Amino acid sequence: MAKVAFIGLGNMGSGMAANLAKAGHEVRAFDLSDAALAKAEAAGCIRAASAAEAASEADVVVTMLPAGKHVEDVYENSILGAAPKAAILIDCSTIDVTTARKVIADAEAAGYQMVDAPVSGGIAAAEAGTLTFMCGGTDKAFEAAQPFLEIMGKAVIHAGGAGAGQAAKICNNMLLGASMVATCETFALAQKLGLDPQTFFAISSQASGQNWSMTSYCPVPGVGPQTPADRDYEGGFATALMLKDLKLAMEAAQSVNAYTPMGAEAEELYTRFANLGGAGKDFSAIIKMIDDSWEKPADA
Repeated sequence: MAKVAFIGLGNMGSGMAANLAKAGHEVRAFDLSDAALAKAEAAGCIRAASAAEAASEADVVVTMLPAGKHVEDVYENSILGAAPKAAILIDCSTIDVTTARKVIADAEAAGYQMVDAPVSGGIAAAEAGTLTFMCGGTDKAFEAAQPFLEIMGKAVIHAGGAGAGQAAKICNNMLLGASMVATCETFALAQKLGLDPQTFFAISSQASGQNWSMTSYCPVPGVGPQTPADRDYEGGFATALMLKDLKLAMEAAQSVNAYTPMGAEAEELYTRFANLGGAGKDFSAIIKMIDDSWEKPADA
């Protein structure tokens, strides 16, 4: 049994921390939200009064935070120096590559091993322990982190050196965002041409247009396996989070002078949908903007 500090108990972090506790590890959890801490306690975690307290005797430190500025602040002010030097540090947040590399460099300079390990899979996968982890860091750091990541995920992949996990995550989600838009456009067009959505799904899911956004995450209610579309686009992966990842991808593309027109178009469309009040809906709900059935909420 290891002592695990888990910092950041949002929609994703809560399920991840619970799975570590379920596996028999002593999980000291911290979040700014009292409700999140209460939920973690109910799942078998131990409440910590601060991030530094959580990390103070940890063998493993896992962070799951909103943005790069939060990650940098927590490591600089609460973890480095507070955690034992033997602890493996794992940041599962999705942040920009530059900040990820800086935080890992700072950790290594302070005598720690650290990986960036952003995730793919959404809330349901976080709760089920079936996430995919994309990891950046040294071979030694990855080997130290891997056993704990495998408790929380079905796939743990070493992408390369520091920041490589973040690079893989934003490239993957740029592809996902663009392919979802194309899938939504296609279903909208098919229906306007008189095709039944289920019939079109049966054809295209077995033809050259097949893609994950169609077969595993269909944006049309009642078509294919159950998805957020069948729950009025609640749950799943929020539009605001997809937009965050697309913006990170565009920043990364600009930094290396990469030409990403489809990614840029996806970012523009998701920005528009978020501004129309869709930020809290699953990202597949963008089909409602595309087929003109979206009704902007009164408070948006």
